[in-house]
Amino acid sequence: MRHISGLAITETGLGVSLAFIAGAVNAGGFLLVGQYTSHMSGILSAIADATVLGALGLAAAGAVAVLCFLLGAACSAVLINWGRRNPRHHPYALPLLLEAGLLLLLGLIGGLLRAAPLVAMAVPLLCFLMGLQNATITKISGARIRTTHMTGVVTDLGIELGKLFYWNRGAGGHVVRADRVKLRLLSAVLSAFMLGGLAGALGFSRLGFVSTLPLAMALIALACAMIQAEGRGRSHPGLPDSQSIR
Repeated sequence: MRHISGLAITETGLGVSLAFIAGAVNAGGFLLVGQYTSHMSGILSAIADATVLGALGLAAAGAVAVLCFLLGAACSAVLINWGRRNPRHHPYALPLLLEAGLLLLLGLIGGLLRAAPLVAMAVPLLCFLMGLQNATITKISGARIRTTHMTGVVTDLGIELGKLFYWNRGAGGHVVRADRVKLRLLSAVLSAFMLGGLAGALGFSRLGFVSTLPLAMALIALACAMIQAEGRGRSHPGLPDSQSIR
């Protein structure tokens, strides 16, 4: 566990918070648009199936979703590296503020229109947001944390559990030990994603796209904490995240 720019906001805290938001957007969004927006493996498989079955429209829609996720990740990298090269700006906060702004826009428009006219816009936008968020926490944590899809998290959790329950008797000099810090981190991220999914499914099913508004407010609060943290980091230039460019 490491402090971001030396302040009291940690990778674990940020990762857990973003996993909750991603779970809410992914599960809640499915109820409104009929598609998960962070599972690129599933979408790519759906493109292959649709192509073979001759459903080229569905294949094209899937390709747009993947492209938007890709563009979101690229946008995060551009914003973070641009912010790092311009000291007046806050690199890690920029993608979070952009995500918050787009969620606010989606929620406000969704409050005025019915869900059906928004589906064509909502799927690409949500995929873009998931790519943006996942790339942001990836860069902050040095690829230690993912928040928008849980396949890697569950795999890593299984590996650490296998190491935890491994019987070391008679192992000689080779002793297998689980990384308990990593176990706690992975468990927290997975739990947050699940709880976020439950909250998102409940909120979106009852309120529709308006449920994105509290999620946007949470992202703004996280961005404000990041801005404060990055400001402290600049006043202590020896801290790692204040000067490295990944």
